[in-house]
Amino acid sequence: MEKIVAAFTKTKTKTKRDDDFIDRLSHRYTCVILVAFAVVVSMTQFVGKPITCWAPKHFTGNHIKYTNSFCWIRNTYYLPWDEPIPRPHQEEERQYIIYYQWIPFILLIQAIFFYLPTVVWHGLNQKAGVDSDNILASAGTFQQSVAPEKRNTMLQLINNQINRFLGSRMDRVATWKLNLKNCMNLLFCGCCGKRMGSYLIILFVFSKMLFAANAIGQLFILNNVFQVSYNTFGVDFFNHLANVDDWWLTNPVFPRVTFCDFDVRRLGNTHRYTVQCVLPINLFVEKMYVFLWFWIVLVSILTCLSLATWIIRFLFHSDRLKFLENHLNQMHKLDDPGSKKLLKEFLDMYLRQDGAFILRLIAHNTNNITTTEIICSLWDFWLAKRKDDMPDLEEFEPDQKRPLSDPEYGDKF
Repeated sequence: MEKIVAAFTKTKTKTKRDDDFIDRLSHRYTCVILVAFAVVVSMTQFVGKPITCWAPKHFTGNHIKYTNSFCWIRNTYYLPWDEPIPRPHQEEERQYIIYYQWIPFILLIQAIFFYLPTVVWHGLNQKAGVDSDNILASAGTFQQSVAPEKRNTMLQLINNQINRFLGSRMDRVATWKLNLKNCMNLLFCGCCGKRMGSYLIILFVFSKMLFAANAIGQLFILNNVFQVSYNTFGVDFFNHLANVDDWWLTNPVFPRVTFCDFDVRRLGNTHRYTVQCVLPINLFVEKMYVFLWFWIVLVSILTCLSLATWIIRFLFHSDRLKFLENHLNQMHKLDDPGSKKLLKEFLDMYLRQDGAFILRLIAHNTNNITTTEIICSLWDFWLAKRKDDMPDLEEFEPDQKRPLSDPEYGDKF
């Protein structure tokens, strides 16, 4: 899919990758599809003939051009073939088609709304004190590196980046004074803030909620735009196509044949004309929105499943612990006695929610081997730092070492 996007944009895509594939499905691939459709419809409108009206026989060439232009800028209306044309005083009985001139703008507005959640995510995650995209870019470079020297350099860089971020969080916790203001912050928003080590994951889940709300909401908002139940449009389209022989001609949602009323003044008299018009543009628009219905439904389902998965990862401590344990076991890092206790300390006191979340993002954007090497390297990095900060821990066996929350050592991690 990346190659398709790159081929469309004619450039090498250099976008942020501090999210997962489901998010990119919304803010990148869906936006590209919507913009491409907007370009196609615009070319049909401004280069081709979006409307052709059957003018009276006495109309000359200029009269026909005027009729086509007038009926294009003025909304036409749809009538079933078995209904008579309403008289001039029966305006309320006309089913006007008010959207076909604005289809390119509607598509672009849809693309903007699909892109907005990632603006929220990228705009606010910098306030966490870490450039998560930088870490993900380093992980990608590490995955593609072949030379051992370069791999070691990138691995050390990733360790330093993550440790710098986690260390700044721990300093805030250690220096946080207990007063009324901080108690109120903890009560209302501290549990999902920087001090509690869950700012990034909360923001990420919130952005996923926005992605899901946007995808589902657009299915229902388009009901008002097209004056049809667009939330079931794809299913209804194929049902009618199978049961109605001339559905291509009598489709009231994107009609090919409509009617247009206009008045012409001649020598003080007003002559009213009703002409029948063909909208070839609706042939393309209909197929586009049938495809978009299935695409948006797919994106909505995948986004909701992804949202549920990340909420489970956020709420369940055992899931994060199992994730780290699986990768550390692949390189036999937990074979020593007491290593399971150290693993809990590694997760709860060092990584916490945001650290585990960054490692999850690395797993989503690289392969299993790369993720394992980074986690194991960070594990070794943490063990070495832990031993340097508390040298007397060497006197204990791994399963007898005192936790880092021991009052003698203070809350260093």
